[in-house]
Amino acid sequence: MNESVLDQEPEEFRKAAHAAVDWIVDYLQNVDSRPVLSRDRPGDLSRRLPDGPTDHGRTLDELLAVFDTAVMPGITHWNHPAFFAYFAITGSRAGILGEMLSAALNVNGMLWKTSPAATELETIVLDRLRGLFGLPVGLFGIINDTASINTFLALCAAREALGFDIRSKGMTGRALPQFRIYCSDQSHSSVEKAALALGFGATGVTKIGSDASFSMDSSALWKAVSEDRANGIVPCAVVATVGTTSTAAVDPVRRIGETAREAAMWLHVDAAYGGSATIDPEFRGLWDGIEAADSIVVNPHKWLFTPVDCSVLWTSRPDVLRETFSLVPEYLRTDAGEVIDYMDYGLQLGRRFRALKLWLVLEHYGTDHLRQVIRHHVDLAARLARELTSRENIELLAPQSLGVVVFRRLVRGADGVIDEVASRARTEDLLAEMNESGRLFVSHTILRGRYGIRVAIGNGATTWAQVGRILEFL
Repeated sequence: MNESVLDQEPEEFRKAAHAAVDWIVDYLQNVDSRPVLSRDRPGDLSRRLPDGPTDHGRTLDELLAVFDTAVMPGITHWNHPAFFAYFAITGSRAGILGEMLSAALNVNGMLWKTSPAATELETIVLDRLRGLFGLPVGLFGIINDTASINTFLALCAAREALGFDIRSKGMTGRALPQFRIYCSDQSHSSVEKAALALGFGATGVTKIGSDASFSMDSSALWKAVSEDRANGIVPCAVVATVGTTSTAAVDPVRRIGETAREAAMWLHVDAAYGGSATIDPEFRGLWDGIEAADSIVVNPHKWLFTPVDCSVLWTSRPDVLRETFSLVPEYLRTDAGEVIDYMDYGLQLGRRFRALKLWLVLEHYGTDHLRQVIRHHVDLAARLARELTSRENIELLAPQSLGVVVFRRLVRGADGVIDEVASRARTEDLLAEMNESGRLFVSHTILRGRYGIRVAIGNGATTWAQVGRILEFL
């Protein structure tokens, strides 16, 4: 009688795996020849896919062919050097290799015991990365999927740190004061989502106005906190951003930290984008005042060439984070001794071996090369900003910051005055022309009522050859 074994044909896998690696190499070498933005319409994929699954299955060769003909047309190429929308993410070759090895090992790093190397490599690589970024000694780090989750975990710890025993008694069935989170009007939406999940509600977030460079107005923060305290509202946390989504603006962390200390509230620094730049000492000024932070998030999958997903949360108060989430049923108790069990520091029990790809990226490319690429991206953004400002019918809507440039097309009336309605329409048309061309992909933002095209440079393969395409449409 034949044994029922799932994978009985190792040579079939070997052949298909070699073919897949060849496909990946060719894809990365030639991705610039593909249209960046998928041309698919809703439902196109279902029309291309064969019916299935079948009773007897399909060979891996067949499925690779289906992937190429059916799935690929529906892909927007985030790994394209002319992908300038949102924040570019780079699946570098070393990072892809790490993903392949991690998938093959298929470990769950919930406990030290379930794979000691998964836990210890995470601890080692995050301490090394902390040093490369110039962050304070002694921070505890953990890798999760995205900054949205890490911000949520940090704000959960902030809520627990208030001293109202939320862990034991919860938020309902008793009288509690209103809690408040503060952030800039340029902060990421994950702050508001966290407030919803924490039970603070949408009114539990106060958005502080920003200045001309779109950085948080720290004096307005102090005023808002003072007024809330006078009205019996309890300040819980403030989120400072190092590299906002729309403009890559940098909030004044030091001054915000002073307010946080005075109000006895948690300081969370969202450096999901900008934090990676500090691997270059030239950008360490972004961390001014960071020693006051209770938690910091940086996404290596944004600007450190690590495949999505990989987001790092550091905290100076790991005891509070652990107290917030640690729950160990009998079947997860071990006799491993004094070790880190990362499951104790968040919601998830199952944990992918994300540290492996991050370690491979750092070790393979080396610090000097990573710094050079990031400097190159900032230089490209600065060159683009200069080119744009030299044109009379173009206006920068924000100062160029790091790899981000935001601009609009201007339309003036006969009297020379800017026609705001026509300017927006022309800018929207310009964005559509760019994206429909397939030669690049940009996104948009609205800054104080003005619609702008947002260019974020960050792919590891990007050169001026791709960035300069923007000017061709002007």
